Amino acid sequence: MIANDQELKVTLERIAEFQAQVAHLRNTETNPANYRGAVSGFLTETDRMQLEVREYLSVHPRELTAV
Repeated sequence: MIANDQELKVTLERIAEFQAQVAHLRNTETNPANYRGAVSGFLTETDRMQLEVREYLSVHPRELTAV
């Protein structure tokens, strides 16, 4: 779980890196089955991180300090 704005920044950077890797593979992998196999982990991890970002951003900063 993301605990502060610095962790949010790092998570967003990681998401961008994973998305760039998927885009690269999409343009370089010629076999559709190999492509799906290569990117499935990246996409799953991206989804997980995006959910963490959404959960973090849905909480007001004052609520974070009260915990």
